[in-house]
Amino acid sequence: MAAIFFDTDCELWYTEADELGVNVIKMPYTIDDEEYFYDLGRGYDYKHFFQRMREGAMPITSALNPQQYTEIFEPYFAKGEEILYISFSSQLSGTFGHLETALKDLNARYPGVKFTRFDTKNISAGAGIMVWKAVKFYQAGHTIDETVAYLEELSPHISTHFMASDLNHLHRGGRLSKAAAVMGTMLGIKPLIRVNDEGKLEVYEKAKGEKKVIASFLNSIAEKGSELDDYPIIVLDADNPELGDKLVAKIHEAYPNVEIWHHPVGPVIGTHCGPDLVGLIFHSTHR
Repeated sequence: MAAIFFDTDCELWYTEADELGVNVIKMPYTIDDEEYFYDLGRGYDYKHFFQRMREGAMPITSALNPQQYTEIFEPYFAKGEEILYISFSSQLSGTFGHLETALKDLNARYPGVKFTRFDTKNISAGAGIMVWKAVKFYQAGHTIDETVAYLEELSPHISTHFMASDLNHLHRGGRLSKAAAVMGTMLGIKPLIRVNDEGKLEVYEKAKGEKKVIASFLNSIAEKGSELDDYPIIVLDADNPELGDKLVAKIHEAYPNVEIWHHPVGPVIGTHCGPDLVGLIFHSTHR
């Protein structure tokens, strides 16, 4: 048997992660000068987190250090187990440089142990649904190599879209200019963001008003949605359940037989996009 890991920036909800029964790497964030490790919602008070942001708190995210990675993986290296780590996009964090430092030491001390990190080139539940499907695929009797090949085929077909409400958080994270953030806030413009094929975030459209946001999301599903009977559509919200529920209702209206998962955004995505975000993830012909 191999050991499979994923990190909490992949944002499966804890009930979904518990069903998979694989190893979870908790990623850190800090708010009000206290560090936490995201637990996929088990003890995460998302209402408090986003309320503090509305009140002016500025949370930050950080990378795991090499020692932390060593502590996570060394027991499995010591047992000689093959390891597969399904991760969020390398383009969105420097943490994987620290992982490489840890792996160099572990490989020297435990030669012959096979470690594979698969970069989903995605984030949040866009990476999470890939974890979900890949683990189910592996547990059905496939090898790790076959599972990695499955992930390579799947990766270009998971579309991840977000609507960010507070543009200042995007500016703070370096993903929007200050002028665009100020002008967009004044005009009530909501940037629609997607994860591209390289695993980077890009603004692909700007919508004014909730109705146009929902219409754009539905149009994206209509234009490129595929295999919707085999993959859930995932709706996320950053303490914005009203808009999230409206989006879910519209999706149900258009696709009555599709399974929909709806749960809160985690603190890492929340840190960079702010309160009131709404996200949409679905299987597609292309990203």
